[in-house]
Amino acid sequence: MLSVKKELKNKDLMPPVIFGTSSLGNLYQAIDYEIKRDIVNECIEHSFDKPLFDTAGKYGAGMALETLGKCLSDLSVHPDDVIICNKLGWYQTELLTQEPTFEKGVWVNLKNDAVQKISYDGILECFNQGNRLLGIYSAKMVSVHDPDEYLATASNEIEEKQKYHDILEAYRALADLKKQKAITSIGIGAKNWKVIQRIVNDVELDWVMIANSLTVKSHPEDLMAFIADLKKKNITVINSAVFNGGFLIGSDFYNYQKVDRNSSDGKALYEWRDSFFKLCHKFKVKPAEVCFNFGFNVEGVSSIALNTTKPEKIKENVMMVNKEIPLDFWKAMKEEQLIAIPVIR
Repeated sequence: MLSVKKELKNKDLMPPVIFGTSSLGNLYQAIDYEIKRDIVNECIEHSFDKPLFDTAGKYGAGMALETLGKCLSDLSVHPDDVIICNKLGWYQTELLTQEPTFEKGVWVNLKNDAVQKISYDGILECFNQGNRLLGIYSAKMVSVHDPDEYLATASNEIEEKQKYHDILEAYRALADLKKQKAITSIGIGAKNWKVIQRIVNDVELDWVMIANSLTVKSHPEDLMAFIADLKKKNITVINSAVFNGGFLIGSDFYNYQKVDRNSSDGKALYEWRDSFFKLCHKFKVKPAEVCFNFGFNVEGVSSIALNTTKPEKIKENVMMVNKEIPLDFWKAMKEEQLIAIPVIR
C-alpha cells in the first residue's frame, strides 16, 4: 500500500530533499559554470535544513566534485554549513580517447576519463582524490558506488566471487575511515536493488541509495518489502532517479539509456508515458510532482535525491515535498494499470 502523508518524514537524519550533482558533471548536456553556481546557490537557499549534496567520482569523471567545491567556495559557504555525500568507486584518470570509456553518449564535453576502483586500497584512493577535487570541503557520507556494475563485469562464478570480496574489502576500508572519524556514515549507491540486498546482509550500513528502481513506473512488490525491512533495521533509504533518468518527465533517456522508439520495449515505454501525461493533464498535476510524491511516500523512504540543470527549478522541486496529489488521480492510475499497487490515505 502506498500511503499519502501530509507530514514531513525523516526529521532525524537527512533532509527530505537531497541535491544530486550529475548536472554539474555535464550529464546529457554541457552547462556554463555560472549556471552551475546558480544551481548550487539555489539549493543552499531553498534547503529545508543544512544542504546535502550527493556527488560521485563517476559524475563527469570528477567534474561534478571539482565544480561543486568551486561553487561552494565562490559562494563563501563554510565547510561546516554543508553536507557532502560522495559515492566512491570511480577514479579520475587522463582522457586518452575521443570520448570517455564509461557510459558512452551520456556525458558531454569531459576533460577526463574514469575507471572503477573497488578494493580496500582502491576505495581509499577514490576517497582521497574526491576530497582533493572538492578543495576545502570533504565528504562525510560515503559509499561504494555501482557495486552492481562491478559484479556484472565478471565473466564466471570464480571471478564474481573475487569481485564480491573486493566489495567487502572496500567496505572494510570505509569502516576504518569511520572508526578514525574521517567520515560519519557509510552507505551504498546502486541501480540493481538486489545487489544492495545482498550487501546489506554482509555489511553494516547506515543508509542506502536506490536508483532507477523505485518509481511510479517501476515498483516491484519484493522491492517494497525490502524497503520496509530496511526501515525495521534503522537503515535510511534515499530514493534516487525517481524520473527514471528523466524519461518520466519528458526526456528520451530511460535509466540513462537512449530509448529506441522502434523497439517493442521502446514503444511500450512511450505508450505508458503518453497515458501518464494525459492523466496528469486531466487532473492538473505535473508529472514531476507525481513522480516525487510516489517515490517519497513509500513506507521506509526517507529522502528523495533530485537533480536539475535549471536553477529556477530548485525551489519548485523542494516544494514538491508538500504537494498533495488527489486520491482520484491515483485511482485512475490504478484503473488504467499504470501503477501496480493501490493507494490509500
